[in-house]
Amino acid sequence: MLILAATPIGNPADASLRLHQLLAEADVVAAEDTRRLHRLASDLDVRIGGRIVSYFEGNESRRTPELVADLEAGRTVVLVTDAGMPSVSDPGYRLVAAAVEAGLEVTVAPGPSAALAALALSGLPVDRFTFEGFLPRKTGERDRALAALAEEGRTMVFFESPHRTADALDAMAAAFGPQRRGAVCRELTKTYEEVRRGSLEDLAVWARPDGDDERVRGEITIVVDGAPAREYDEATLLEMVAAGERTGMSRKDAIADVARRTGVRRRAVFDLVHR
Repeated sequence: MLILAATPIGNPADASLRLHQLLAEADVVAAEDTRRLHRLASDLDVRIGGRIVSYFEGNESRRTPELVADLEAGRTVVLVTDAGMPSVSDPGYRLVAAAVEAGLEVTVAPGPSAALAALALSGLPVDRFTFEGFLPRKTGERDRALAALAEEGRTMVFFESPHRTADALDAMAAAFGPQRRGAVCRELTKTYEEVRRGSLEDLAVWARPDGDDERVRGEITIVVDGAPAREYDEATLLEMVAAGERTGMSRKDAIADVARRTGVRRRAVFDLVHR
């Protein structure tokens, strides 16, 4: 089977007992960076018993069929990335999709997650959230991506590189409003772990370099509060339902869709329409 194994995001002591066992017993260990894998194995005092292969963005397309062949031959393949869960903003999706398509067994050895750790530490609502990964590198594409999220009501989690963090926070303040709450989490579980909370405007000021000194270093996760709930008047809600019906939705489905998009209770929309 294929096993997606989460690795520590900073502190090696966060490795699970199952990860120790998998690294020692797997027939094949596919790693995003084999040097980091050897370092992790040394930190964990684990001897990797199987074959080690590299599996990263540059060779995913070529390596995937080889690993599927290993799985079809009855071998256990463990996939690890540099930190956290494979395929979440890391290599792995292609291999999982290929294994599933081939009817092969896929399972997971869960563990540390930078996105969930930052969400929990942020002090922002955690009941509903969306993971957005890395923003586009190009300014125009980044700004369009943020503009599309301006009305997102769920808490948003982003990954970012340290040298782009200040610009990303400036862009978020422009797209979401300078007073929208956020948190910048860096070096989670490591010696210099730091969580900065405040408005996006204040966080952007904090993140700007001080002369030649980069203020933000290490692995960065940004958490941003969702947009406040909008108030919808009755006429707007009725028009939204009517617009849904014009696209071919049944009235029931149009009401459900409007309730989902606005956060207004379905029964309230139903009563309004039928009144």
